[in-house]
Amino acid sequence: MSPNGPSLRPSRRAAPHSSSRPASRAALPVAVLIGLGAAAYTAWVLEVVLSTGLNPIETYVSELAAQDQPLGGLFRATDFCAGLLAFAGGLLALCGLLRHAESRRPWAVAGWAGVTLFGAATAADAWLPLSCTPTVDPVCAARETAGLVPATHQAHAVSSSLAMTGALVGIVALTVAARRYGRLAPLARCGPVLVVLELLATAWTLTAIALFTAGRGTWALGAGQRLQVLLVALWLGLLAYSVYKERRT
Repeated sequence: MSPNGPSLRPSRRAAPHSSSRPASRAALPVAVLIGLGAAAYTAWVLEVVLSTGLNPIETYVSELAAQDQPLGGLFRATDFCAGLLAFAGGLLALCGLLRHAESRRPWAVAGWAGVTLFGAATAADAWLPLSCTPTVDPVCAARETAGLVPATHQAHAVSSSLAMTGALVGIVALTVAARRYGRLAPLARCGPVLVVLELLATAWTLTAIALFTAGRGTWALGAGQRLQVLLVALWLGLLAYSVYKERRT
């Protein structure tokens, strides 16, 4: 027997265990960050008890944070916190996956990349607020159509689109990953229902926006968009719980 034989075997057995430790240690911070981000992303429900002057059935959620709104600062702050928390949680999870080859599975990497993009774009949204409320202010709507509003309106549209694109990628990819790789059991069970509902809410919102832009009314644009963002928050909460329960990403 080679004198080096006994000393080599333990090192081969220890390697997988040691490589899994960073992911296990990151699980709790990821779950906390994503969970807090989900909670902050539902701050718009405060409009139920606060007097905003905006009709939640007809208006964009982002109009709550418009510069001409008395509570705009509050909603911009909560949006920024939600985005920053989701970005940090997604990036931490993504880095954990990329560090370990055995965890680098395409659907999981794509999903966490989507969550990270969602967080970054949502935080950017808070720094690119609308200057006025086009769904309730005809003058604002006319100025927006004529291109006479600040450039932040166009930038806000881009960042909002990126945020929802990231959310949809994360929702679909991580739900597929949970089912395909046998991970994150709560997400694997309940995620598909939220995926279907989110896609339907997104279709409703995009259709209503197109009709409003064409001058054909709002078509309950606000209700559709609020359902859309509520489902994103619920899915993020489910993701956080799933990560916490499994203790690994």
